[in-house]
Amino acid sequence: MSDTDSSHGAGDYKLFRQISRDRLLYEMLRSAKVKETKTTWKVLIMDKFTVKVMSYSCKMADITDEGVSLVEDLYKRRQPLPSMDAIYFIQPTKENVVMFLSDMSGRSPLYRKAFVFFSSPMPKELVAYIKKDTSVLPRIGALSEMNLEYFAIDSQGFITDHEMALEELFAENAENSQKYNICLNTMATRIATAFASLREFPNVRYRAAKSSLDPLTLTTLRDLVPTKLAAGVWNCLSKYKATIPDFPQKETCELLIVDRSIDQIAPIIHEWTYDAMCHDLLNMEGNKYVHEVPSRTGSAPEKKEVLLEDHDPIWLELRHAHIADASERLHDKMTNFISKNKAAQIHHASRGGGELSTRDLQKMVQALPQYSEQIDKLSLHVEIAGKLNRIIREMDLREIGQLEQDLVFGDAGAKEVINFFRTKQDISPENRLRLLMIYASIFPEKFEGDIGEKLMQLARLSQDDMHAVKNMKYLGGSDIKKPSGGVFSLKFDSHKKHAARKERASDGETWQLSRFYPMIEELIEKLTKGELPPDEYPSMNDPSMSVHGTSTSNGLSVRSTQSQPAHSMRSRRTGTWAKAHNSDDGYSSDSVLRHASSDSKKMGQRIFVFIIGGATRSELRVAHKLTAKLRREVILGSTSIDDPPQFITKLKLLTAQEFSIDDLHI
Repeated sequence: MSDTDSSHGAGDYKLFRQISRDRLLYEMLRSAKVKETKTTWKVLIMDKFTVKVMSYSCKMADITDEGVSLVEDLYKRRQPLPSMDAIYFIQPTKENVVMFLSDMSGRSPLYRKAFVFFSSPMPKELVAYIKKDTSVLPRIGALSEMNLEYFAIDSQGFITDHEMALEELFAENAENSQKYNICLNTMATRIATAFASLREFPNVRYRAAKSSLDPLTLTTLRDLVPTKLAAGVWNCLSKYKATIPDFPQKETCELLIVDRSIDQIAPIIHEWTYDAMCHDLLNMEGNKYVHEVPSRTGSAPEKKEVLLEDHDPIWLELRHAHIADASERLHDKMTNFISKNKAAQIHHASRGGGELSTRDLQKMVQALPQYSEQIDKLSLHVEIAGKLNRIIREMDLREIGQLEQDLVFGDAGAKEVINFFRTKQDISPENRLRLLMIYASIFPEKFEGDIGEKLMQLARLSQDDMHAVKNMKYLGGSDIKKPSGGVFSLKFDSHKKHAARKERASDGETWQLSRFYPMIEELIEKLTKGELPPDEYPSMNDPSMSVHGTSTSNGLSVRSTQSQPAHSMRSRRTGTWAKAHNSDDGYSSDSVLRHASSDSKKMGQRIFVFIIGGATRSELRVAHKLTAKLRREVILGSTSIDDPPQFITKLKLLTAQEFSIDDLHI
């Protein structure tokens, strides 16, 4: 296996997904060549998992450019092509190996030669199984471990495709389930392949079990999830150190493993950036958005599917911008386009001037075909932003968002929540649920008795929605200490001292409702300053580190700071809904990419954060923001990326096992 550009080597700095893409195209597809072969075209065969690995990192055109003329499914009937070579990119399972051997064995193999690349380390017994088939051995051109078994969902993000991790690891009866260990083992293997791909060896830190900090706390398997995963990843990395050529022997980066219990608010709260609002409010399927475009023949409008992804420059620029900022920037872009384009001016004037509707823009595309791609993209985003702003108005989201953030920052409590539920009868059931879940995360003690039941009744929650609120306890509740003197009554709630985030200095431009930030932002900043308490976040690399230790294995000093007051966990960001701005916000992906290659020598060691139980779009945004701020690439990994509706559904499943057969009316 050839070594890829390492993270700190010479030349342009490459971000995480770029390295993954290069390995698949050059290390795998390009390397599969035989000198005496006349034909350059090859067949690529993948299983259901590896086809997704490939599609998240590469486009079909990239694959074709590397000489692949046909992409096939390992499990579908395939036409024999005995004059062509085949590349197999598959997981190292017995079923896959059996399929591969049946393709290549006997007198009439399907392909001339097979180049086999496994997505993760191959068990010895499978290697022995292949060696037993003597007819196949001469037909194998390569047998390699690619060690690339994750979905690169973003230039700086990946998932291990464990959609059910929350249920399998944190559900009420998870401890009695076989799925618990299987889930953790495959997760560890897949995370480790990310480090194999980048030739990075991390200092592995993880959230310690609460029982290790407080002897009176009962240890549960649920609480041990980050510890067990850290041990699993460490195990895989130790093997890589011994087997992969050029794999670093000393720490080159940081890995922090946490679970969803560190921040239960981020997956539920309304996030006001363009990307998050699109996924939260528009019923998108993944990154697919469906919109109507006028028919060129004048008949009924046609439905068109578009992907909101990195290849769209407007999406790349706006996705991490506040919705008000994004709307302003789109208006400016449209005005700018018209002012610089005479044909557009004439067309605009003929329509009577004034504000352009999406329909006007779409007609302009037809009238000015030479600018169709430019106006097409612009009209798409003008339509999306318009739709989002309409939903915000119709659902009264600004008022809901204000109360959500006031709760998080300690500026509101029970009185305001009760008043809101009493006076706002037309709020959607989902938004009532989300508001109450935020309240339950900050005040878990309120839901231990009748008070919680009364609040849920006041919010008119369905029985199903009540499960979501009650199941938050399986994620460990809030880290805020209960006030002394027992549980507060609803009437005398001194909420001002009971915030879930501490106030922080603003990062420059601020917008109304942009105060909220995910907890990982604070954790990453503490990690870089050496201020993460080693007893709460121990390191696998230094088993000698005591609970009160002050050093990590890579020699960095760790200053153990006093933990913040119990009520102080997220910061205040005040601001207006709309104000002056710069088009480049300094931490959008395009901005980081634009500056990264020229400053490659200035980029520090990478920081990986892995969240068990699903990550949010706000947390992905933090990875981009802190990359620019810290000059260190921050890579976010998780079991899945969840929008609020998905996360709430998964939370409800944590007690699904409680139903008996009688309840199912079988």
